[in-house]
Amino acid sequence: MTELCEEGSRLYAHALRTGRIQRADVESAPCLMEFALLHPDPDDANWLRPVPPSVALAQRLHPIEREITESRRHSIALTEVFEPFMALSARETAPTHSITVLEGLDRINAALDLATSQCRTEVLAVQPGGHRSPENRLLEALERDRPLIERGVRIRTLYQHTARYVPDRLAYVDQFTDGKVEYRTIDELVERLIICDETVAFIPIRDDRQVALELRHPGLVRYLIKVFEFMWNRAVPLRAGTPYETDPDGITDIQHSIAKLLVEGHVDEAIARRLGMNVRTCRAHIAKLATALGSGSRAQLGYLIAQSGILEREH
Repeated sequence: MTELCEEGSRLYAHALRTGRIQRADVESAPCLMEFALLHPDPDDANWLRPVPPSVALAQRLHPIEREITESRRHSIALTEVFEPFMALSARETAPTHSITVLEGLDRINAALDLATSQCRTEVLAVQPGGHRSPENRLLEALERDRPLIERGVRIRTLYQHTARYVPDRLAYVDQFTDGKVEYRTIDELVERLIICDETVAFIPIRDDRQVALELRHPGLVRYLIKVFEFMWNRAVPLRAGTPYETDPDGITDIQHSIAKLLVEGHVDEAIARRLGMNVRTCRAHIAKLATALGSGSRAQLGYLIAQSGILEREH
């Protein structure tokens, strides 16, 4: 038992105040005797005297403390038995083979800060979203990247082509002229990716980016590096001029990318996100594409795109 009933508590308090209590009065509260809070009055068998609470508590704690002491002794003995194997296991399977779920921006940023502070050779980053970034985010990125560059860490970052027309983004890139820092753009990116030293990678797993995965499994990290290199080799250096050239048929490269995604069945919001632009700009490009192909409806536009052959040309 760990609790007194309400009646038992009242009677025990009364006994402590008066010094004794009649035996008949406690018959309705057997918990008093089970807790050994009362003992017979040596002068009168019809009365009971209260046991001081400090004494009663010590009597009940003694076996518990003895059990705790035995459990501690047992745990120490078990630890000594398994400690050599734990050390061996730590050497053979270090915590590099792991997938950790990071919930909340604070925890995600803390994990990123730790990984970048330990980075010594190279950071690979995929950063979708060519629209204007808040100034505080750019400052945070500067604070995170500058120590890496000062340590001689190489940084390669992929943006979408739309980043070429964002002054804040260009101003951020202009902060670094070192040959170890490279920026390229590509027409379409799916999601963020950060890889440090070929040992740890970070990817978001929710659209609101409040949950991310920290990947330290060598096989997964190597695979993501191959994905990055595939995109990097198809990207254009950021300062290599505009990628939005117009074909003789009046279709720009960005409209070509939109046409491909339209035929694949993506809605305007998804297309805008993958190409790094806002939905209004995306719809303006769709309207220009429809005009160039002579389309009068969204359904007809998909048909005309397929019939025009623009998706078959080298892009």
